[in-house]
Amino acid sequence: MKAFSGAIGGIAEASCLQPIDVIKTRLQQDRSGTYKGVIHCGKSIAKTEGSLALMKGLTLFAAHLTLKYALRLGTNATLQKAFKDCETGAISNRGRLLSGFGAGVLEALVIVTPFEVVKIRLQQQRGLSPQLLKYKGPIHCGRMIICEEGVLGLWAGAAPTVMRNGTNQAVMFTSKNAFDVILWKKHEGDGKTLQPWQSMVSGFLAGTVSPIFTGPFDTVKTRLMAQSRPGGDMKYKGMVHAIRTISAEEGLLALWVLPRLMRIPPGQAIMWIADQIIGFYEKTHLQNAPL
Repeated sequence: MKAFSGAIGGIAEASCLQPIDVIKTRLQQDRSGTYKGVIHCGKSIAKTEGSLALMKGLTLFAAHLTLKYALRLGTNATLQKAFKDCETGAISNRGRLLSGFGAGVLEALVIVTPFEVVKIRLQQQRGLSPQLLKYKGPIHCGRMIICEEGVLGLWAGAAPTVMRNGTNQAVMFTSKNAFDVILWKKHEGDGKTLQPWQSMVSGFLAGTVSPIFTGPFDTVKTRLMAQSRPGGDMKYKGMVHAIRTISAEEGLLALWVLPRLMRIPPGQAIMWIADQIIGFYEKTHLQNAPL
């Protein structure tokens, strides 16, 4: 049920926030100062490439989020079950952190990395005319990467992605649960269903905390994934080298990109409509069941 709820939340998030994700990707790759900020970037893309350019990679993004959140919530629930006390059904903060980290690592390796490599390659392309674009769509892009760079080309940037998602989910699940308890006295499995706005507030606050810890990994991941291997030397040799290079050339703050801080909190607010499905299930099926 949690996996199904996550899938529904992923579809909702992708449908609402794709333009911000496109802007985030462009700004993370902008080393020449072409874009002056979030609004200027969005206006420039719409003016030079058409407004539909802000929806580039939507199909892949929606599929990505649907599978990712289904795996994330399902895996986290399974791991939490393993860490729960057999007698009381309670789980410690340490167990919650480890469950979130494990769910993040698994989603990063199985789903996130290959999907985001293709998505970023599509989003970095300028224009809309298929004749002028190297990649014609998600499937064509994936096939081209495999042909030119090998299967492992789809796992470019895997290390920072694992660190980003593992850390992100560890912080996300722990803080989301904490905000539910502090703000609404909602404990997992108690059968209480939060109002939609309450779920969104908790999700938004949890989504505000996690990017502070994971911003550098996200920027490095994008730079590594955007590199095309055929011909010439790659600028970034790996995660550590990329962090050092970006810090030296662009300053430490370049590792934190504003659109990620803009996208993640509202994205988590939307995604956590999953609480409505989970709460309904708990109320109707699990209220009297042992934790």
